[in-house]
Amino acid sequence: MKKVRSQGSGVKKNREKLFTPNSELRTHNYLTIALPKGRILKEAVALFKKIGIDYSDAMEDSRRLIFENRKNRMRFMVIRSQDVPTYVEYGAADIGIAGKDVLLEQERDIYEPLDLDIGFCRMVVAEPKELGKKDNPRHWTHIRVATKYPNITSRYFLNKGIQVEIIKLYGSIELAPLLGLSERIVDLVATGETLRRNGLVEVEEIMKVTSKLICNRASLKTKPERIKGLIDALKGIGQV
Repeated sequence: MKKVRSQGSGVKKNREKLFTPNSELRTHNYLTIALPKGRILKEAVALFKKIGIDYSDAMEDSRRLIFENRKNRMRFMVIRSQDVPTYVEYGAADIGIAGKDVLLEQERDIYEPLDLDIGFCRMVVAEPKELGKKDNPRHWTHIRVATKYPNITSRYFLNKGIQVEIIKLYGSIELAPLLGLSERIVDLVATGETLRRNGLVEVEEIMKVTSKLICNRASLKTKPERIKGLIDALKGIGQV
């Protein structure tokens, strides 16, 4: 009789690659993973837990920045989302999780093997509600925009043939139109509630944003089995 392979066998095999203390694990020691603070961290913790990696203590102590999982021979660092690609590119972390917005803004030399489909939001152009009633984006020729994403914003408007003056801010972007710093902003929205509370309306969507798994290129060569095992296990979540 032909033996039928269960659906979960592939994920189980990938977990064995992650956790079995073979010669590669002994030689290269820990796998270091950089994780972003904030809302994505909670989703990342739940995602890794599905493949048998539990670092939920990262959610309990916000002051600690490094967590070790000796059982799985992994080290997790919790840092600002904008810093994750830097740590991965320079090899301080083997793997990281970063949003598409951060990756496109920074354009780091890293490998992006997998879209994790977490941290969903949208990057939009917004302006005051009163301005929106009489404004037509097709008539824009020169605008001033406040944003945390000057590179993405500049490319977006230049591709549309619109001259843009960019004011870079690091937070509370919604304040810029309210205080006359700029008429429009480019920012991320999840539900749009923050825009509404500040009297702003969405004008255009630039792109949809999710978080991706990113890898250091050198680590792919020095720790191939461990990294491939992690990637395959994460891919297998949606297949079981």
